[in-house]
Amino acid sequence: MATFELEDVETAFRRFWHTGMIREDWDAWADLFTEDVVYLERVLGTMHGRETVRQWIVPLMEQHGEIYGIYNWHIAEPSGRVVFHMTNRRDHPGGEGALDFPGITVLQYAGNNQWSSEEDYWAEKLSMQQWEQYEAALKQHDPGHRNKRTRNQWGDGPDWAIGKKSFWDWPDRQRATD
Repeated sequence: MATFELEDVETAFRRFWHTGMIREDWDAWADLFTEDVVYLERVLGTMHGRETVRQWIVPLMEQHGEIYGIYNWHIAEPSGRVVFHMTNRRDHPGGEGALDFPGITVLQYAGNNQWSSEEDYWAEKLSMQQWEQYEAALKQHDPGHRNKRTRNQWGDGPDWAIGKKSFWDWPDRQRATD
């Protein structure tokens, strides 16, 4: 079994988090996997290969652009194993806090800033309840909220795990329509 400097694993994990959860550059995020990655998504099944992951994640996150990930905690080992807990969040369209459901991910580091496997586990029933609450709140408060892609509730994580107030606040982002 390969071992890595723990600092390298931590640095790669922060890059992984920043590229996906903070920058939401899902195309670049897919590049952080090895070409032969095995990605187990507990509800959607197992994907094999970086390009398969890319073809899945890019349109999925475009379709559900109102959702963002909140860092709760992680552990990393010299074996390259990283386990993290996150909250999948949508800001409430009426400004009444956030709508959440939890998730756990297990990553395997392969070196050279790449990951050879990912396993995602999330609370399916809670995610459906959150989705229904969000859809009802859209109708009641702001039907256009989804396109605002707000990120108002980053939680109390470390500075490296906190992003901007909106997906659109990054200088390279342009809305197709306002």
